[in-house]
Amino acid sequence: MGQIVKLDDVRTASLLPNYVAGQWVTTAQRFDNIDPTTGEVIGSVCEAGRAEVDAAVMAARKALSGPWGQMKAADRVAMLHAIADRITARFADFVAAEVRDTGMPLHFADHVNVPRGAANFKVFADLFANVPTETFPMDTPDGGTALNYGLRVPRGVIAVISPWNLPLLLTTWKLGPALACGNTVVLKPSEETPSSANLLAEVMAEVGVPDGVFNVIHGHGADAAGQWLTEHPEVDGITFTGETSTGEAIMRAAAKGVRPVSFEMGGKNSAVVFADADIDAAVAGLARSCFQNTGQVCLGTERVYVERAVFGEVVARLAAVARALKPGRPGEDGADFGPLNSRTHQEKVLGYYRIARDEGATVVTGGGVPAMPDHLKGGWWIEPTVWTGLGDDARVVNEEIFGPCCHIAPFDSIDEVIGRVNATRYGLAASVWTSNLSTAHRMGAALEVGICWVNSWFLRDLRTAFGGAKQSGIGREGGVHSLEFYTELRNVCVRL
Repeated sequence: MGQIVKLDDVRTASLLPNYVAGQWVTTAQRFDNIDPTTGEVIGSVCEAGRAEVDAAVMAARKALSGPWGQMKAADRVAMLHAIADRITARFADFVAAEVRDTGMPLHFADHVNVPRGAANFKVFADLFANVPTETFPMDTPDGGTALNYGLRVPRGVIAVISPWNLPLLLTTWKLGPALACGNTVVLKPSEETPSSANLLAEVMAEVGVPDGVFNVIHGHGADAAGQWLTEHPEVDGITFTGETSTGEAIMRAAAKGVRPVSFEMGGKNSAVVFADADIDAAVAGLARSCFQNTGQVCLGTERVYVERAVFGEVVARLAAVARALKPGRPGEDGADFGPLNSRTHQEKVLGYYRIARDEGATVVTGGGVPAMPDHLKGGWWIEPTVWTGLGDDARVVNEEIFGPCCHIAPFDSIDEVIGRVNATRYGLAASVWTSNLSTAHRMGAALEVGICWVNSWFLRDLRTAFGGAKQSGIGREGGVHSLEFYTELRNVCVRL
């Protein structure tokens, strides 16, 4: 395994090491951490090899039978509250790490991303401490009686593979319930956004989480740390958020040993605006769902269907909002629109912008790279973009782009729009804008998605089920539904 070092040494060197069994571990193989607003290298990340991955998994395995496995549920709940409180105490550190790695606007980091990161520990700790299991008395064949009752036990070592778009929020969405249920974790954060994972490791150490309960390995996916983690025979379950193609590869790895998986994957989410909607609210909601975090939100909207009577108005007003967005570094005066996460992703999104023009789209606004001041010209900037004029078979209407763009199309009837929204291999989320209660309920029941918002977007109650349909995911997390993945349900039958 790599070299064990002190935290102060790696802080001074702007180096992000791995965190294994409560120790900071550096390796000779490293990759750059890049500021997406400038394209400049801001640090170096130690890439985990097979030895580090194996050590992390085995440390997690050992911790299951150590102090963590013997800890009373009430004490575990108290520790998760301490983690949340410590994240809040170091709020500025987490915000700085998130905006440095992602370039997301400051208000999004400090109003959404980091607060939810802390809340995920408290909500799941309190929820799972109060969830009952089933009990059934029964008569035995010989005239006696017996009592059956359920016990929920930790699944074991959980591999957590988190994405780059909302690093802290989506990591703790998995860590909170995993730890609340008594599991141990090996986290592989995205190689694009590694910083907040190391801050979480610091927090775990500061509040006294036993060594090996939480481990961080850095690296890439295929033929690297991600693959070696998901293939490891001592991993008992895998939870992943990311692209559908990566999820398919992880499922193949999980099949060996028959390990369960919980996935949130790709999406091509729709919004439907009816003529009776509050248009002010609908346009404001579309602006958020299409452009927030530079369109890099799993639940974001890329397909918009507008009833013909208000089609022109919605197109004009949403395009005006897009033009008014001001790109800039997080915290810069007036900046409310960040860069894409990487050069690779910028090239992908720009490629779809070219495809849209080639397919004959009307570019209402955007479609390229904005002019930026000299100190930001090296960043991964992109224009928020609105298209019209394409058929439902166009590539940009069918393929996930994951950028600040949407295609707007008119519709004439509710049956028509239901069919068009559902005509996709994805099924993550949708939003519906209407003042008609019957329409709202009909759309909620008919759309083939994991979550359907009515007159809102990104409004989440952590007690509710969350996940995708079709190729957007497998399984549900949130509330008691997370118990189904993060625990094993054991039945005990006692003859009385």
